[in-house]
Amino acid sequence: MTAAAHRTETITGAVVLAVAAGFLAWAGGGELFPRGGYEVTASFPDVDGVEIGTEVRLAGVRIGRVSALSLNPETYMADARLTIPEGIVLPADSAALIQSDGLLGGAYIQIQPGGSPDNLAAGDEIEDVQGAVSLLHLMMKFVDSQASAGDAAQ
Repeated sequence: MTAAAHRTETITGAVVLAVAAGFLAWAGGGELFPRGGYEVTASFPDVDGVEIGTEVRLAGVRIGRVSALSLNPETYMADARLTIPEGIVLPADSAALIQSDGLLGGAYIQIQPGGSPDNLAAGDEIEDVQGAVSLLHLMMKFVDSQASAGDAAQ
């Protein structure tokens, strides 16, 4: 093999590795090397569909991730630890809601900022929460209400 052929193979290999690294970064949500931040907690009655790595969004924009989930044995609530970037400051009375990405999509945690002049700090808890809503449970309620309305009409 000539020197030109070796050089071409080396350049081709470098391009393939760069493309593979790009796909890896894209698959990881664009965070090949995650940035630091601060953690806050939120205790939910139900975290169905939420897992470690689930997105935390503010105004529809991803601002963080769920870094840990655990069951609180005293309250029987699911404690979620949310990692928020240092540059994003949330009012102390912000709310955390578990939302669905659609009928078949996953879940994410939506932050609704409050109006408090005080801000959440590392280790603080978001107290205003709303757990996951089960689509199956809602459909069963609808079917049950339709059946009850049909029985009442007869």
